[in-house]
Amino acid sequence: MTKQALEPHQQPSPDTSDATRHEPVSFTLEPNDPQHLALLCGQLNAHLKQIESRLGVRIHNRSNQFSIAGSDAEQRAARALIEGLYEDVRGGARLSPESIHLQCQQADLERRVDETHGAGGESTGLSVIRTKKAVIKPRGRNQQDYVRAIMRHDINFGIGPAGTGKTYLAVACAVQSLMEEQVKRILLVRPAVEAGERLGFLPGDLSQKVDPYLRPLYDALYEMLGFDTVSKYIERNIIEVAPLAFMRGRTLNNAYIILDEAQNTTREQMKMFLTRIGFGSTAVITGDATQIDLPRGQASGLIHASQVLEDVEGIAFTWFANKDVVRHPLVQRVVSAYDSHEARTTHLDKKAQ
Repeated sequence: MTKQALEPHQQPSPDTSDATRHEPVSFTLEPNDPQHLALLCGQLNAHLKQIESRLGVRIHNRSNQFSIAGSDAEQRAARALIEGLYEDVRGGARLSPESIHLQCQQADLERRVDETHGAGGESTGLSVIRTKKAVIKPRGRNQQDYVRAIMRHDINFGIGPAGTGKTYLAVACAVQSLMEEQVKRILLVRPAVEAGERLGFLPGDLSQKVDPYLRPLYDALYEMLGFDTVSKYIERNIIEVAPLAFMRGRTLNNAYIILDEAQNTTREQMKMFLTRIGFGSTAVITGDATQIDLPRGQASGLIHASQVLEDVEGIAFTWFANKDVVRHPLVQRVVSAYDSHEARTTHLDKKAQ
């Protein structure tokens, strides 16, 4: 093990004036394997620092002896995370900032549930989605709330920045419902606005023209069901991936319908889509209100729907934020930087007027 990894992780002592913080909890990782401990801690304790920053704790370690300072819930979450990561490392896993980031999000969710219900208290539990090829565990409080809302409501909106898992989790819920025979078919729908509605120069019919824009939906299906099963379901029309224009005039019963990139629908298109939903169907509408590609001056159907339907019984809205991004940690910072720049620009424009 490197000298740096063996050194205690020096941090300022916790603020004893904070009533929520308690005496540090100490524990030992076994077996005492210097190589695995070095991989766990990361170069210059980078992994431990990342856990500290995300969970709001202070971590000290010397060899396989660890202590964690923080509230009771923070201590439990951080200890469980460190012990779990050590088992992963011993099993051959290679830790990275990205994998630590995802694990911290899950640990933070469990900490929040712990704080809400108390240790040993009754909890609603964490939602898990089971598909043919994978078991998918939503990460973060908003992802958990989103999945629970989808399971309880017939119409659901997931609104927030890219990388928050809105579409992926919706597809996972749809696949689970299909596997459990709660629905008979899945429809994955997208508007064709990304191509500027000027698709004539591309070969094929409209469905073939917009196929590249539907690729993320196919990728999620392949991961959850496998290529052969997806191909068979598409051939038998059990799974249909189509542009929004193909929804007009249809009534969809016993189906799971996902409208992706909904920020690029018009008011009329959104109303048309929502009125296609029949008995026994579930609809999930996802989008990012900051990435609207509609022509200038044309209102987004997603934003309009969030204003019109917010208080309608039976319809759920889940709002994702930058902290919910589960891609590379830098994506959170990129989204935040753009949001801050846009806010400053808007403020200056208003002052200029």
